[in-house]
Amino acid sequence: MDVTSPEGEQRYAALVRAAAATVVGLDFDGTLSPIVDDPERAHIHPAARDVLVALSREVRAVAVITGRPARQVLDLGGLEEVGTAMAEAGSELHVFGQYGNERWSSSRRRILSPRPPRGLATFERELPRLLREHDASAAYVEDKGLAVAVHTRRLPQPEEAFAALLPALTGLAERHDLVVEPGRNVVEVRSPGMHKGVAVRTLAEELQAGGFLFAGDDLGDLQAFEALGELAAEGIATLRVCSASQEESALQELADLVVPGPDGVLGLLARLTEDARAART
Repeated sequence: MDVTSPEGEQRYAALVRAAAATVVGLDFDGTLSPIVDDPERAHIHPAARDVLVALSREVRAVAVITGRPARQVLDLGGLEEVGTAMAEAGSELHVFGQYGNERWSSSRRRILSPRPPRGLATFERELPRLLREHDASAAYVEDKGLAVAVHTRRLPQPEEAFAALLPALTGLAERHDLVVEPGRNVVEVRSPGMHKGVAVRTLAEELQAGGFLFAGDDLGDLQAFEALGELAAEGIATLRVCSASQEESALQELADLVVPGPDGVLGLLARLTEDARAART
């Protein structure tokens, strides 16, 4: 574990003391699952199920907060099974899909979702022409129902294509009252007003959290980190964890702890489980 702020270990120790009242929020891609070229072939870390179920016995709740659709991440991560195991352990799993627009929990077992944003259908109709104009027709376009994601990872020069497409996609999105969420070689277009920071605050308030850990890896997790800063100012124990990669470093300077990808995240959560159990006994 790499401490990236002088307060990193102190914040971790405070979270251990508040473990019984702590909510653990986790991104999916790059945090619980390795990044892959085809987002439909992502797979959760093989240790995730056992680690998350054991962790759930020591904390108030565990939540997966992702840009993916809730149904997709439930299937890819086997999270319904994980939620069942957590329920048997007396805890609950929450899933916030599409940056918080969709919700699922192991107690309710159904996805709550709004209607697609106005303007998204027109944006999708105009998107192929924009991609042709930027020699990016081969970019993978993912229809998420409430959002559209344009992936450049499969293109011959993915970083250069991303840099060229981002301003063009931003302009097209703004014309339809939509916002963009840039990530690792992907630009997501969706409705404004909802982001991972809102999901964090919602969970903290609903569950009366006395502590909050959030682990993420990408630009879409910045607002969750900002929400943890607000919670810390209110006296809640918080820990911002960056799942580090060579592709994105935006979170590292803001993180309390930096760990090496999904392996490091699961290792940290296992350590938290052990330390919280020891503190309790």
